[in-house]
Amino acid sequence: MNKTLISSKSNFGTLPVFLTAISTILGAVMFLRFGFAVGSVGFIGALFIILIGHMVTIPTAMALAEIATNQKVEGGGEYFIISRSFGLNIGAAIGITLFLSQAISVAFYVIAFAEAFEAIKPWVASEFGYELYDNRLFSIPALLLLIWLMVTKGADLGIKALYVVVTILAISLILFFSGSTPFGEVFDSSLLFKNVTSEKGFFFVFAIIFPAFTGITAGVGLSGDLREPKKSIPLGTLAATFVGMILYVFIALKLTSSASPDDLINDQLIMSKIAIWGPIIPIGLAAATISSALGSFMVAPRTLQAIGGDNVFPNKFLNIWVAKGTTKNNEPRNATILTSGIALVFVLMGDVNAVAEIISMFFMVTYGSLCLISFMQHFAADPSYRPSFKSKWYLSLLGAVMSIYLMFKINTPYALSAIALMVILYFYITLKSDNKKGMATIFQGVIYQISRTIQVFLQKTEKEKTAEAWRPAVLCLSKDSFERFGAMEMMKWISYRYGFGTYIHFEKEYFSRETKKDAQLKLEKLIKSAATNDNNVFIETLISPSNTSAIIQAIQQPGISGQPNNMMLFEYKKGETEWLKTIIDNFSVLKSAQYDLCILASSDKGFGYKKDIHIWIRKVDYENANLMILLSYIILGHPDWKKGQIKIFATFAKENIAQEEQNLIELTSSGRLPISANNIRVLPIDENKSRLDLINEYSADADLTLIGFHEGMLKTENNIELFEGYDKIGNILFVNTLTSKSIK
Repeated sequence: MNKTLISSKSNFGTLPVFLTAISTILGAVMFLRFGFAVGSVGFIGALFIILIGHMVTIPTAMALAEIATNQKVEGGGEYFIISRSFGLNIGAAIGITLFLSQAISVAFYVIAFAEAFEAIKPWVASEFGYELYDNRLFSIPALLLLIWLMVTKGADLGIKALYVVVTILAISLILFFSGSTPFGEVFDSSLLFKNVTSEKGFFFVFAIIFPAFTGITAGVGLSGDLREPKKSIPLGTLAATFVGMILYVFIALKLTSSASPDDLINDQLIMSKIAIWGPIIPIGLAAATISSALGSFMVAPRTLQAIGGDNVFPNKFLNIWVAKGTTKNNEPRNATILTSGIALVFVLMGDVNAVAEIISMFFMVTYGSLCLISFMQHFAADPSYRPSFKSKWYLSLLGAVMSIYLMFKINTPYALSAIALMVILYFYITLKSDNKKGMATIFQGVIYQISRTIQVFLQKTEKEKTAEAWRPAVLCLSKDSFERFGAMEMMKWISYRYGFGTYIHFEKEYFSRETKKDAQLKLEKLIKSAATNDNNVFIETLISPSNTSAIIQAIQQPGISGQPNNMMLFEYKKGETEWLKTIIDNFSVLKSAQYDLCILASSDKGFGYKKDIHIWIRKVDYENANLMILLSYIILGHPDWKKGQIKIFATFAKENIAQEEQNLIELTSSGRLPISANNIRVLPIDENKSRLDLINEYSADADLTLIGFHEGMLKTENNIELFEGYDKIGNILFVNTLTSKSIK
């Protein structure tokens, strides 16, 4: 934020916030269109319009008050809150549309001001013989006068005018409620609940009325000029919201009981026929519209000034020009000139209803954003988010949902256009701006809280322990993460869809500040590499001076999915036995932890073309067969293996070959595994040819070979030899299951 914006003179208290908001709420729409609304949809329909409108505005007012009491709200008001919560890219996209809605609001109120002169048209025609057919005869000079006043006098004039305007508003409402009509004297109160249907639809009427309720945030634009924004914004905004809502209910009741539906629809100044002194209504209308126009004229340039102060626009000169304020009190003179040009274009349109729909769209986007910020901050539970006023998460959610819903109910093409404009602005600003920060901070906080809640829930929930429900939750400990990538590849495949994986890079060092820093840098490097590789593996680092202590620490890690880890994966390079010996020596530790064990022997051939997975089964470790088949099926589910196939090789005594082959075919078919009977081959045990020779012969071209082993094989003195001799084949995954897995 430009320092000139931060250091601007702040003189205003709470009252200007309330007066700015209430004079906008009880403004042009109340005088010109609320009678039309009541006549179109009846008293009950009007109540629904008020209720639905405030289902957006009350949550927004409370969200705004909450956010404003958490941080210093500087120049730009709503834009400052959104950009500092969502980040400059999203905040600026919303902020520009917010500015447009505020600038268009100036035109809306000036057009409405011109309609106050409807009352004098008959008098001018009869006295001077001149028919005033175009209200732009009044609106354009009024806008030019307003522009001159704002450029030369600034916000001080607007605040002083508010006191006069609110006084006139109060007098006009008192005289309106005090008035009576012949219709009111014979009015049947039972007609209050008569259902009236508008020819143009309920939401058409709602769209015309809703801009009245948008006045709740009018005072927030003065945030840079307030002494205590954290106090003034909540008090002023909420007070104006509730006072306005109550008054609208009583105005709807008075209109219904004082005039017929036809009169309410056809006479836009019907309130002057009801008031004790009729001329007070056009006077009140003129005062309210000018005041609302002044309010929007004070807010819009400050929003634009704040956007320029954040260097959002790609053109450096444009940022400097719109952010520049007057030397004395930082009045946004250049931004006011640009706002004036936009307002003039829409004044030339001259249609109140069309402009009202456009304003409603942009304001709905802003309100939905404010409510969404409040809702997400509740679940993010950020310790730095400590507002002194707190809304309720369900109210903020209601406001966000209602904003989106009403946008499409009012005018779907306008809604799509508003959203499309925001999306285009976001991508344009992201492309051109050096600031790439989005709403990651809030979103991450929400994810953390959701993750924590789910983890606790899963821990308390009774776990499914049936063999059929088994799935791998693999823990990998590797000290060679940057030398070979086989272990990470294997974890990526297992964790792609069916399994869960935690990869731990092991640093064999004593723990210190330096080793911790080095481990953190390596962790960031691994995470960055995984992020570009569509990897679902959770990555961590571990520092320990001992291999055994590292394994013991690793196996005590909680499962990231809420399911306990049930498998350990190690990796070593063929021909290097130091790490392999460590794994074998700690087999009893893994058994105590009730972990299945997989040892990946990496070769220079790597995983080849990722086409053939060979599984070798024998009678002495038959319990490993199901685990090897399930792991192969899970690996094959990754896109890297989309052209892959599983082949099963089994070695049995000659007399049992036929039966064992049939058993394997039934197992794979009944288990719905993608293994063709043609890919199941049973080989007889030959005294002249060892099993090792068979594997080297038949799996020479395999991209991954799975071989089972059992605990008894590790108890021999030469247990290292169990993993050696496979020189002609590529990568091998040695598998040991703690308990037999079921395939059904």
